[in-house]
This record gives sequence, C-alpha cells and structure tokens, in this order.
Amino acid sequence: MLNVERISKEYPARSGTISVLRDCSFSLEKGESLAVLGPSGSGKSTLLSILGTLESPSGGALELDGIRPFGLGEKELAAFRREKIGFVFQDHHLLPQCNALENVLIPFLAEGRVSSSQSDFALELLEKVGLAERIDHRPGELSGGERQRVAIARALVRRPSLILADEPTGNLDRTTAASVTELLFSLLDSSWSLILATHDLSLAGKLKYQKEIDDGRLLDRAKG
Repeated sequence: MLNVERISKEYPARSGTISVLRDCSFSLEKGESLAVLGPSGSGKSTLLSILGTLESPSGGALELDGIRPFGLGEKELAAFRREKIGFVFQDHHLLPQCNALENVLIPFLAEGRVSSSQSDFALELLEKVGLAERIDHRPGELSGGERQRVAIARALVRRPSLILADEPTGNLDRTTAASVTELLFSLLDSSWSLILATHDLSLAGKLKYQKEIDDGRLLDRAKG
C-alpha cells in the first residue's frame, strides 16, 4: 500500500546544506500502524510532511496505492492528497466559526456542495468518536480532547488510505491523551493505515511497528 524508497531531505544553509533525512525506507500495508520516534528536531515532522506530499523530498521515491505522487502535476497532486491522506496534528486546526459537523465536512468544501451521503458519514464518524450530542458545538465550546476527536473524524471523512498523526496528543493531559489514543486505534481497520510521530515510548508501544530517527536515518526499534 505504501512504499518509501530511500527518502532524503536537505535544506540549504550558509555553510552548504543541512541533511535532515537520509535514505529512509519502509513499507506499510493497509490496516497496519507505524510509530516514528525521535526527540524534537530529529526530523519526524519533516518525514510526515513528505509522506503527506506537503513537502517534496530531496531524493528517493514515495508510492501510495500504486501512485507516485511527486510525479503528478500541481492540481493532480492536490487531488491525490485530498483523496488518499488524512492528517491529525498536535493542534486540532478547527475553524472557530464552524460547529463540529461543519469542521468534519471541511475536506469536501473544495468540491463545492456537500452531498447527503457525505454528511451522513460525517455524522456517523462523530457518533463513533463519542460526539453525537455535540455536533452543533463550536470548538470554543468543546474540551481539548473533544476538539481532537473532531480532528480525527475530519481526517477520516474522505475514507483515505493513510492517516498521518503528528504528536496528536501533545497538547492533552495524560488521561485525555490516553482516551484519544485508544479512540484512534479503535478506528483503525483494513481500509487504511496509520503513521504516528511521537516521542512517547508508551504510546509508540501500542502500534504494530516502531522506527526511530537517528542522525537522519530511520532505523528499526525493538519494542519493549
């Protein structure tokens, strides 16, 4: 489903270049989960940005569902990203003027009118994340955990192949973080895969695979 082949990323600097990622390779099937570990500044977010096609690699290749997105034109790449990838960030990035249901439906706005089937699925997701009674509430009326649950529903509403979660519980207290994490895992099924960047070993241990960024290289990490 996902093949990452020797991805590297360099940034220009006064003294030459700064190498953030070096020859990162792995594959992931649908229904599988991967934790990417490493301290702040190690390159976790950069790797997720490349996997999400928000940023181009300096070298290497990425293939998702048989498509190599970095060979697409700008419009085709944007469409690929909308259809294939869902994002959950540390900050929920909800629109404050929209209620929970409207925020979940935001990924469809680029196409204009929202269909009844799309709205029904958004309602179904909000029910799954425990917010059936909160669909009319705006972000300011929701707790931090509830806002992140809305963000998870928004990431899933287009039925993507891949969910990328960048420190999704970083702004939550321990109890709320555990609840949101369990929710995310409970929604994982054979139709999509999860890659989660974190520095939390206990969180990473709940995913099927673990890798760690060390000096720009993505290395296997033994569980436990």
